[in-house]
Amino acid sequence: MKMLSLREELQSNAYPGRGIVIGKSPDGKRAVIAYFIMGRSVNSRNRIFVEDGEGIRTQAFDPAKLEDPSLVIYAPVRVLGNKTIVTNGDQTDTIYEGMDRQMTFEQSLRSREFEPDGPNYTPRISGILHLESGQYNYAMSILKSNNGDPGGCCRFTFAYENPAAGEGHFIHTYMHDGNPLPSFEGEPRPVEIPDDMDSFADMLWESLNEENKVSLFVRYIDIETGAYRSRIINKNS
Repeated sequence: MKMLSLREELQSNAYPGRGIVIGKSPDGKRAVIAYFIMGRSVNSRNRIFVEDGEGIRTQAFDPAKLEDPSLVIYAPVRVLGNKTIVTNGDQTDTIYEGMDRQMTFEQSLRSREFEPDGPNYTPRISGILHLESGQYNYAMSILKSNNGDPGGCCRFTFAYENPAAGEGHFIHTYMHDGNPLPSFEGEPRPVEIPDDMDSFADMLWESLNEENKVSLFVRYIDIETGAYRSRIINKNS
């Protein structure tokens, strides 16, 4: 597949929803992860990312405006040993608990499906980064309804072994804005990954639709040592 410009992908889509980017820095030394959330409702927009141990969680910016926490309050990022998990919902915990019991990424997600928010039936997107002995690989998953029919769940897992330096993949929940919102289609998009974390974070944040963007998390992890640097950007601050 042709390498795409993440800037152009985001600038041309007013509502990709929630998105995950995973890849490797051009110098080949760091694993890269980014996760963003967007919102159209007051409940969705009333959120911030906060640090939670080695991971992050969402939190209501104004607790008085929090309506239904079930699909908006969760831990998007958790770390289990040499694995970093990132998802758009509470399936982060499902993956963490499953892999802690020696289940695979895919097996852990077998107990979950798309979100129960009809008529959108928002896909559950997830990613796992695995670093071991200087080696790095990652996988991404999407659980989605059968073309809007909640009677069936379509499960797709994409695994990337020894990813190329300077390359990554981008998956998001919605193809574009709409009513109902159309689910992401096809494989995760191949995108370029830069060396500098701060410039990457700034580019992502500036490229997201100003009205709909809510929060962004970016982390660069040293593949040899596991040491990392992270950055959180919240619209509400």
